[in-house]
Amino acid sequence: MKLDLFVYRSPVGDISCVFDGPFLVDMAMGDDKTPEAIGGREVVPVAQPGEAARSLFRELDAYFDGTLREFRQAVRFLQGTDFERRVWDALREIPYGETRTYGWMAEKVGSPGAARAAGRAIGRNPLPILIPCHRVIGADGSLTGFSCGLGIKKWLLEHERQGIGGE
Repeated sequence: MKLDLFVYRSPVGDISCVFDGPFLVDMAMGDDKTPEAIGGREVVPVAQPGEAARSLFRELDAYFDGTLREFRQAVRFLQGTDFERRVWDALREIPYGETRTYGWMAEKVGSPGAARAAGRAIGRNPLPILIPCHRVIGADGSLTGFSCGLGIKKWLLEHERQGIGGE
């Protein structure tokens, strides 16, 4: 079985979106590279996006236009440990336009003192933007770690802050 790859053109560059039927399973942009296989399944570029990809692209358009704050796209995790999945679920609880620290994330998933482990799990997030790992910053307020590159992280945070301020 294969996974379908579609490319979305965004203000921060191309975003590779990998689907397993109606489920989004991976996204890559910037410094992050689209995997050739996920869970032992080949990732194959497809020219014409299906309904799930078109729906995601509409949501991404709205996010980048500043009118969407929460994604509804169906997702499926094909990889990840139980701890990583708990961290990814907790990331979804960070409100649009706000940030949290790695220490907060560790506490949120019931592992106080495991900020570095939470950081590793965040770095393995397969769905940046939809699962907003860009909203996690260092304890001192610094922008640290982002698989897609710190320039994109900074852009996304500023974009969301402008959306909050523009209300």
